[in-house]
Amino acid sequence: MVVIRLARGGAKKRPFFNIVATDSRSRRDGRFIERVGFYNPMASESEKGLVVNAERLAYWQSNGALLSPTVERLVKGAKVSA
Repeated sequence: MVVIRLARGGAKKRPFFNIVATDSRSRRDGRFIERVGFYNPMASESEKGLVVNAERLAYWQSNGALLSPTVERLVKGAKVSA
């Protein structure tokens, strides 16, 4: 099953997350199918904190991919603010 979830990157104490479409059996930071966007919780005012390719997200959801609870919350918040 394909899941859209966060893959952690960045340095210690400076998290950065890629939003990826991946097989549910693969590790959190392991192999993924496609990068759909990113989330930077440490972003300053001048930087973008969340970027999601809505077209690719809709494509994966139409093909049966499930969103993780965290990604679902982030995308929902992004739609409200947009």
